[in-house]
Order: sequence, then structure tokens, then C-alpha cells
Amino acid sequence: MVVLDFGGLRDGYGSDTARTVHVGSPTDEERRVHDTVRAALRAAFDAVRPGASCQDVDRAARAVLEEAGHAGHAGHRTGHGVGVTVHEPPYLVQGEEQPLEEGMCFSIEPGIHLPDRFGVRIEDVVTCTRNGARRLNGAPHELAVVD
Repeated sequence: MVVLDFGGLRDGYGSDTARTVHVGSPTDEERRVHDTVRAALRAAFDAVRPGASCQDVDRAARAVLEEAGHAGHAGHRTGHGVGVTVHEPPYLVQGEEQPLEEGMCFSIEPGIHLPDRFGVRIEDVVTCTRNGARRLNGAPHELAVVD
């Protein structure tokens, strides 16, 4: 499994995307872990709304990871602001009580990292709208398998 994390700048604003690629046939465990990260991404996405705190989004993703037995395998924050720099406040992490506001752009990037084995991360940049989150990239979330 390989995590590809990439982005760029356009008109002075950053982007950030990560996807996981598997070379050869993934094991059932690798597929389960990837599916768990996809579910965490979806839970975090669904938690985005004006007035929700940054930590609410982090908690939504972590609840899925914990339910699947991976509480200790999500070593980084769920996301970060994306603007004129690629990594900027606010941070979607426990303890960050800043409320989300309409128009804010940030990443949602849950992951599971099994030391000395493999890791999975899926990252999208979203904006907070009055109706919830809107993805700003269109890359598929499925596990990419390369023979």
C-alpha cells in the first residue's frame, strides 16, 4: 500500500489530496482498513455544517475508527485549513473549539497507520456551505489497485 499525498497552487490558493494505491492484490485486511477510512471520511464530511466545531468533525471520524478497533492507529489530526498556504488553521483536531463558518475551506483526511505494516489515508478539500460540506475535488475514494 502506498499513500500518495499531493496538491498544488492556483491563483495563490492551495489544494491537498491524498489517495491510497495498492500494487498487486490487496488482502482482505487491507480492504477492510481502506473501507474503514472511507467510512471515517464520510462521517467527518457529514459532520460539517456552520456552527459545528472543528473538534466535532474530528470526533465523527475518530468514532468510526474506534468502532473498528483502530483508536490507536489514527496518529494525526482529521484535517486542516487550506487557503493561501496548504496547511493553516483551523485544525480539525480534539480541543479545537473554533466553529466552522460558511465559506471556510479545509481538508478532511482520516487515516489508519499500522506500524511496520501499512497505512491508508484518503483526503479531500471541502468548503463549508449552509447545507454542509461540498467537495472541491473529484478524485474517487475507491482503493486504486495497480497490477
